[in-house]
Amino acid sequence: MISAVKLSVSFGASPLFEDASFVVNDRDRIALVGKNGAGKSTLLRVLCGQQQPTGGSVNVPAGMRFGYLPQVMHLADQTTVRQEVWQAFNDVLQLKRNIRNIEQQLSERTDYDTVDYLQLTQQLVTAQDHLHIIGGENCDAEIERTLTGLGFHPSDFDRLTSEFSGGWRMRIELAKILLSRPDILLLDEPTNHLDIESITWLESFLNTCRAAVIIVSHDRAFVNNVTTRTLEISCGKIIDYRVKYDEYCILRKERREQQLRAYENQQREIADMRTFIERFRYQATKAIQVQQKIKQLEKIVPIEIDEVDNTSMRLKFPLCLRSGDYPVICDEVSKAYGDHQVFSHVNLTIKRGEKVAFAGRNGEGKSTLVKCIMGEIPFDGQLKIGHNVRIGYFAQNQAQLLDEELTIYDTIDQVATGEMRLRIRDLLGAFMFGGEVSDKKVKVLSGGERSRLAMIKLLLQPVNLLILDEPTNHLDMVSKEVLKNAILAFDGTAIIVSHDREFLDGLVSKVYAFSNGQVREHIGGIYDWLQKTSPKEQPLLSHPEQRKNQPHATTIPPNISQGEEKPTARNPLSFGEGRGGVVLSGAALYAARKEQQRRISQLSKNVRQTENLITELEERIAELNAQLSLPENAANLELVNQYTAVQQQLDQETEKWLQLSEELSAASDETA
Repeated sequence: MISAVKLSVSFGASPLFEDASFVVNDRDRIALVGKNGAGKSTLLRVLCGQQQPTGGSVNVPAGMRFGYLPQVMHLADQTTVRQEVWQAFNDVLQLKRNIRNIEQQLSERTDYDTVDYLQLTQQLVTAQDHLHIIGGENCDAEIERTLTGLGFHPSDFDRLTSEFSGGWRMRIELAKILLSRPDILLLDEPTNHLDIESITWLESFLNTCRAAVIIVSHDRAFVNNVTTRTLEISCGKIIDYRVKYDEYCILRKERREQQLRAYENQQREIADMRTFIERFRYQATKAIQVQQKIKQLEKIVPIEIDEVDNTSMRLKFPLCLRSGDYPVICDEVSKAYGDHQVFSHVNLTIKRGEKVAFAGRNGEGKSTLVKCIMGEIPFDGQLKIGHNVRIGYFAQNQAQLLDEELTIYDTIDQVATGEMRLRIRDLLGAFMFGGEVSDKKVKVLSGGERSRLAMIKLLLQPVNLLILDEPTNHLDMVSKEVLKNAILAFDGTAIIVSHDREFLDGLVSKVYAFSNGQVREHIGGIYDWLQKTSPKEQPLLSHPEQRKNQPHATTIPPNISQGEEKPTARNPLSFGEGRGGVVLSGAALYAARKEQQRRISQLSKNVRQTENLITELEERIAELNAQLSLPENAANLELVNQYTAVQQQLDQETEKWLQLSEELSAASDETA
């Protein structure tokens, strides 16, 4: 589909990457990974033609359509959400305008028997058939389905885009891209500002769409659920791993270990040869062997070892005085904007040392409650901040509030006081801004680098209550892990607003769920909460290890009293628990398992047959497209009817394949 040949991109003397070659095939699902500033966003811009490489080339087939989602969007502010998203169907709009124009001409003419009138009639038929082929009548339904999946309410469709925050504006742009039906999707941090429900919807969409997908994302769960191939940018090289991210991490480590062993063996061999040469160089009886060793030494090709980028920020929150036992207490707290009630009757108590998460869909009031705690907005009810509490607040748009004309050093110099001014260079070095990098201006930094710089400002004063609103946006996976470990080691209290499941997993012990104007407390981690609230989505949302090893839930019979021992989970093919339960015999259990295996085998066969039929139908669609693109076939109704029939059959088989795949996945999970 797309081939990159010996690509190089340099800024100044130092290259981001060089001599990179790879191919993007149809329906590839690729994760583009690397540390912040490695060149991931740059590579996406090069692939879609928005930036020229320093060297090499990108070969793209004629007519290839790209859907590129950058980190920063620019939307018109005088259009509604629906109008903005309709831009994805510009070809449909133009075709409808042509149809209206022809209909207007036909209504004004009376020369029904002339050649011109007949030609106009034929043009109208052809245009209407083309509109039907490209699904022009279903555009409104597609728009509403996509916007709803991305979290918009029907009442939002006719609001101006200027009324929405940056995160929601990004969703509007994402909707436009998804609806434009591109051949290849280039998504740069698509999950930033998406809530968990919208992330899972996007995962499902990308897993079923026909376009090739290249994703830059630091959401590990999202990357693992969508991609099957990993391109790594590291130390100026691009390395292709044809596995998903978790497997890539293992293979990368194994590959380097193998290289090290081979390198060490080669170095020993070289040392032995040189010792032999030096020892017998001047002995006539060994002259032939010495010359052979010299020739062997000259022919040895040195084994190269992949460089490993070991630079990572070292993060440690400064010590602070001990706060009171209860840093935050909410008593019947409510907040409304006019007639819109954001939340009401919020009662929560956060103890000293707790790490809690605020979770829920966007717009449910998580950031609003944070602003109430910070005293930035008025509210109803009582909200008490405990004794001796010092708050460190990282806002959702903290990185965007930086002055772009200042250098990295000057940004920190403006807020540092006392002894800290003497340690600015050390602090910047700990966050990978050491040496000449500290003289860069903020405007040239990537999103992740800006987030790290904003995090430094948070560290300049000791705090005992951390409030972090989407702190991981734009941070790479290594930096997120460092931040997570720092919060775990933090002696104070932490309130974290985040939709990053992997980041929250193992970090928080309590989740406050925001939904329908209410805030409910859930004891346990983020995946515990997700399993309780979204059982239907559990295969997507659950922790990878839990998906692999989790026993099936059992039902507690109603006749077990409170004092009796609770039943334990057993084999998924066992029925009944407790003293009155009935368990299948060995023979019955074997028969049940055998029947389950037979069912799985049949489902697998049906899936393969459907996949083969879909491939045949797609090839037939391509043939018909090629024929319809010829001028002599522009008005060939027989071809148009064939195309329509094949497309309908393809849609039916695709739906059938999705249903069979879900049944196969469920059946496989039951036997896991």
